[in-house]
Amino acid sequence: MSELSDEAMVAEFGTVASWTADAVEELGRPYAVPAGCRGSGSPAALRWTAAAMGLTEGTTLLDSGAGVGGPAELAVQEFGVAATLVDPMVDACQAAARLFGRSAAAAAGERLPFRAATFDHAWSLGVLCTVEDQAGVLRELVRVVRPGGTVGLLVFVRTVRELPDQPAGNDFPTEDGLQRLLDDAGLSVTRRATLDDFEAAPPAWEAAVSAVEDVIERDHGRDRRKIQADEQSGVIGDLIGSGLVAGRILVARTP
Repeated sequence: MSELSDEAMVAEFGTVASWTADAVEELGRPYAVPAGCRGSGSPAALRWTAAAMGLTEGTTLLDSGAGVGGPAELAVQEFGVAATLVDPMVDACQAAARLFGRSAAAAAGERLPFRAATFDHAWSLGVLCTVEDQAGVLRELVRVVRPGGTVGLLVFVRTVRELPDQPAGNDFPTEDGLQRLLDDAGLSVTRRATLDDFEAAPPAWEAAVSAVEDVIERDHGRDRRKIQADEQSGVIGDLIGSGLVAGRILVARTP
């Protein structure tokens, strides 16, 4: 990864995470989950994924690449799971603790700090396209989930051979490439969906996200890292909006 790519990824997933926690602390707790779920799909998509994975009261869930922890918190509050968070960005781990009072391990998805078969389930949402060793991430998810457990994935794939604009630090697999990765990891897909299958977030949810974004813009709008993160998000948003990149939700079983 180039120095520019690395800087952009730190700005988008690290620095903005800290600013998000600052904004929520100012606005109040009801803003935490919506703000923490940005980039992970609509609440309807998250709930579908959790139900399709069979998340239930007391089951253990690893969120690999958890960011600030919004999706994991939704799973805790609505499905009663015991969640464990991991993210490579220290700022994101600290933000998760501030937002939800949950500890998070700072570790890469390719090198998870857990013994084999530790968890009933694991998910990794919007993460695969942001790492170089995509096969390694999937192998680690399979390793730490018990045999026959489920793995949930939100993966952004490219629908064309080449993209007109490549966001820094992202490598979108093709549909066929993703399937090869899953096959090589021994993951058997049981349920599939696309982000477009689900209704948009309700107005109150969107309003909470917008309020948090407004506070971040007010406090950091002229910061080079904010501008860099916005540019990165804008490129990805344009690719998704034009259909060149699409969100795929997969639920798979481990061997």
